[in-house]
Amino acid sequence: MADEALSAGAVARRLGVAVTTLRTWHQRYGLGPSEHVPGHHRRYTPADLARLEIMRRLTAEGVTPAEAARWAQQAPAVLPPERLGPRRRVSAARDGGGTTIPVGRAGPVARGVARAAMRLDAVAIGETVAHALTTDGVVPTWDGLLRPVLAGIGERHAATGEFIEVEHLMSRCVSEAFAAVARAHPAAGPARMLLACADEEQHTLPLEALAAALAEAGVGYRMLGARVPVAALLEAVDRTGPAAVVLWSHTRLTADPAQLTAVLAAPRRPLLVLAAGPGWRADTLPAGVVRPVHLGEAVSLAVAVRDSLDQSTAG
Repeated sequence: MADEALSAGAVARRLGVAVTTLRTWHQRYGLGPSEHVPGHHRRYTPADLARLEIMRRLTAEGVTPAEAARWAQQAPAVLPPERLGPRRRVSAARDGGGTTIPVGRAGPVARGVARAAMRLDAVAIGETVAHALTTDGVVPTWDGLLRPVLAGIGERHAATGEFIEVEHLMSRCVSEAFAAVARAHPAAGPARMLLACADEEQHTLPLEALAAALAEAGVGYRMLGARVPVAALLEAVDRTGPAAVVLWSHTRLTADPAQLTAVLAAPRRPLLVLAAGPGWRADTLPAGVVRPVHLGEAVSLAVAVRDSLDQSTAG
């Protein structure tokens, strides 16, 4: 645990709770920040954070907030199992095993989001993701926070067949956060990029991440979304004449290279065709198609195309 004192927002992100929840715990139960620096907001010390972690864990296990606060005020490092009772002992054991979301080497903020996702706490997820997008930007937030949590949820679902509701809620919260970024950064120039999922592909979240990153970078785009048939994609290319087309495929089942070949053969062939996503195999891609390995590379390619066109227009 870090030795430095933390703001309410930082504590909320670590615990995976909403800032308003922290305020409630402070006002009702006295579980507030104890470090005070004149002229600044109070800060939470490591001891405060330990108490709040006990509060969060117990309330998540069904203990009433008042009872949980009494335990938290005593600030034991680990609550004796016998004091939790038989039913809560089972819950506590599961909390460290099959019901937690693995986030690999991601930091405490990712663990906080994972906890919030398991509680279906959309407010806490939304606050944390919005803060990360504002502070760090789209690409770092996607790579360092969202991908680990989403991958962890997928891993738990694959192992148990459960947590579909967790995945859906998390995806919805992330979609709303990306949409807010796009609204906050309206493109000044023409829509250079056309974004679409491959035919029958329904996983749109990575494409939404790209859209938000492009908006943040000032690159105009059009988003067609999920399950775009080849005929519809070609019609959109013909009608809009994009400089670049991104076709996303999440699985091998939707990664038909014929879709890319069709785009390359279009009368208004784009300057750049990107095959994005893990579904595409590099050895099956038609000549002239680029396969970006991560979100940052896709954004860099789009920015390069935009800058090249802007220079040629200015010249």
